[in-house]
Amino acid sequence: HILASALQVDSTFEKFKARNRTGRLARVMAPSTSPTHYNRARKAHSFMEKERMKADCKEYLPDVLLSGGKAVRQEAVAASPKDAEAIKRLFPNTSGIPLVELEAGDAPSPKDPLKVGVVLSGGQAPGGHNVIAGIYDGIKAWNKDSSMYGFLDGPHGVFSGNFVVITDAIMDGFRNTGGFDMLGSGRHKIETQEQFEDSMLVCNAIGLDGLVIIGGDDSNTNGAVLAEYFKENDCKTKVIGTPKTIDGDLKCPPHVPVSFGFDTACKTFATLVGNVAVDALSAQKYYHLVRLMGRSASHIALEVALLTHPNACLFGEEVAEGRQSLKDITMELADMIEARSKDGKDYGVILIPEGLIE
Repeated sequence: HILASALQVDSTFEKFKARNRTGRLARVMAPSTSPTHYNRARKAHSFMEKERMKADCKEYLPDVLLSGGKAVRQEAVAASPKDAEAIKRLFPNTSGIPLVELEAGDAPSPKDPLKVGVVLSGGQAPGGHNVIAGIYDGIKAWNKDSSMYGFLDGPHGVFSGNFVVITDAIMDGFRNTGGFDMLGSGRHKIETQEQFEDSMLVCNAIGLDGLVIIGGDDSNTNGAVLAEYFKENDCKTKVIGTPKTIDGDLKCPPHVPVSFGFDTACKTFATLVGNVAVDALSAQKYYHLVRLMGRSASHIALEVALLTHPNACLFGEEVAEGRQSLKDITMELADMIEARSKDGKDYGVILIPEGLIE
């Protein structure tokens, strides 16, 4: 998915590089380079939220991060042979860079303060606020004078300069809570020449050492293009992608075994499907068809099926591989329903992935 998205932005990337060489019209409005007032604090919290906010999650912190961790350079992660040439062409400045791993040990000293920006991109996923909290705590542990900047309402906040300074009070109001309302999210993309230039202008004005994009495959592809642009133009801001998607379709084992949000989403869906199954068993006269999220991948459907054992579960990948038609699927389900009816069971649960039609 990432390579496909990258190939789609290739022509756009070449166009805005060409525009940069030939000049362009002046901006209609320059981006802001000053923080705005934060007014998104939650007015009230449920009892469960209050208990979660008070919870100390340091026991979940890997040992390697307790003392800051020691960075060790490793060989670059090789691209698959069929994609290597395209990736090198798309990302000549950022492809093939060394892999960096952390191992137990003290980080170098002295530790200069860091300035890090964060932005939420795309749909919500459980754990988003705690990703921000982890980065916040990490840079504060690195140096207490480090600072974090939150861009509001998605990538649009980056190139328009709509950001806030995240304080202890702001961060503590969202620890261990769901939602993306701390900063808001958006599905904008940074794709025009002006947007790339404005993004770099804002990051340079703040003096960001890093910009963390918390998003799915599209968002991380956009982040990769932004990183390439920054590197090409000697911008010191490093762009870091965090795999956020409940779909489970953004992974690179063993380095990225799973995206955050997938496990919680599957457990939540499994609870609901389990309730529906109990209702079907109680009434004994209905078939419930449950359509699950996941875009074109059927990872959520598979995981929920393994947790709940429905009467049938369709997988888009199997349908595509078997070149099944709508009639084939309908007949298969009808045969299952007929067989169960002969056993006196006129009820059941069928799971359907969101991307089946694709």
